Amino acid sequence: MNAPPLRPNYLRFLLLQVVLISLWLYVAILIVPGPWDWVRRAGLVLMMVGAVLFFTARIQLGNSFALRAQARELVTTGLYSKIRNPIYVFSGVMVAGFLIMVRKPYWFLVLAVLAVAQILRSRQEARVLEARFGDRYREYRKHTWF
Repeated sequence: MNAPPLRPNYLRFLLLQVVLISLWLYVAILIVPGPWDWVRRAGLVLMMVGAVLFFTARIQLGNSFALRAQARELVTTGLYSKIRNPIYVFSGVMVAGFLIMVRKPYWFLVLAVLAVAQILRSRQEARVLEARFGDRYREYRKHTWF
């Protein structure tokens, strides 16, 4: 079975995300001052791993991605076979890596706000998916995290 062609809006938004995260990495690597010790390197690794897994999840989600909760298709393969919301998880990993790099502990409030927003959004998405896919979605939830 062939995958449906990707919508132009999907490709444009994915490109925008690539550009923005690339700029964010550029800032983190070249502009943020500080020594390149093990803490900063660990933050960079965390940020880059988060970015790779974030984009992997975005690509695996394909046309099912939407800014507002929609139930186009139930994606249960790849990263989605283990984590229901890998985009949220790995965007948090990226932010955590960046915050470790800049060494501003009070900025972790941003991560806390992001986590609350992601939890609320994931609950809304779960309601939409459960309404559309019913038992199939409930069974999927039993075998996945967040």
